[in-house]
Amino acid sequence: MNNSLTLLGLLSRQPSYGYDLKHSYDRYFGTGKALAFGQVYSTLARMVRDELINALGGETGAGPDRKKYEITAAGQVKVHEWLFTPDVPSESLQSNLFAKTVIALLLDDDADRLLDVQRSEHMARMRELTRLKKDADLLQVLMCDHGLFHIEADLRWIDLTGARLAQLKKELQST
Repeated sequence: MNNSLTLLGLLSRQPSYGYDLKHSYDRYFGTGKALAFGQVYSTLARMVRDELINALGGETGAGPDRKKYEITAAGQVKVHEWLFTPDVPSESLQSNLFAKTVIALLLDDDADRLLDVQRSEHMARMRELTRLKKDADLLQVLMCDHGLFHIEADLRWIDLTGARLAQLKKELQST
């Protein structure tokens, strides 16, 4: 997920303070991993530098001056381009699990065990995401569903690969 463009998208709704942007981000996207304040403010500084947003006058109070930010026309164009540029599915055909499986076979180690351990980890994460969906709002349910569908695809790959381990080992040994 591109945090910079996501923050810029949130700022497209209305001028906002960095503090409020951070909390909006966390509310919508930060489940399990909130955005750090430092990351928000460094991102805002880059967006000001790149003329995607303007910093409005500071507001004094008991603490440090608060700056309100508003998106520029160039920022609006950037958000619109981002929204309607389709994400490319992972271009890499390599994954850590794939590499571990091949290496286990090359080392004549227990690739079945490796896949079983990974399956257990995936199943545990599925249970966790399923629990998170209970009593969650629709936003959180959809986020969890996205994760669950990815895990299901990984599990299908694990099962398919497990069924083909002997054949794969034979091919690897012949090269």
